[in-house]
Formats: sequence, C-alpha cells, structure tokens
Amino acid sequence: MKRGKIEIDRERCKGCLLCVHACPFTLIAVDSSMNSAGVYPVTFSSGGRCTACTSCYRVCPDCAITVYELEEGEV
Repeated sequence: MKRGKIEIDRERCKGCLLCVHACPFTLIAVDSSMNSAGVYPVTFSSGGRCTACTSCYRVCPDCAITVYELEEGEV
C-alpha cells in the first residue's frame, strides 16, 4: 500500500476546511494557533495512514498543500 505525507503552507491556508472534509482518513484538522493573517489554518496528523491520494490537494483553492509519496522505509 502506498504511504504518503502532506505539508501545509500555514500562510497560504485560509481555513476553508475543504481538505478536512476531503481526507478519507481524517488526518487533517484545524490548528490551534493562528497564522499571520489571523486565520486558523489546518494541520496534518503524520501518525496516520496517509496514502498520498491527493484528495486534499485537489480541493485546496489556495494551493497550500503539497503531497509526497513516501518510499519504503521513509518517514
């Protein structure tokens, strides 16, 4: 099974939460601290089972998410 991880650009995220609803594994949630624009961006829970499906990337209107497919043994 593919494994992945995502990185979220906190400053580009406007907190629309589309990615939160798009993630099939509930690995994205609202962060507890604001960015410089006064918005609560989203954060990624790396302890989950991300498959690099790109659902979050495809729905993000601000291109704030980068998806990485991990090689075997990579964390």
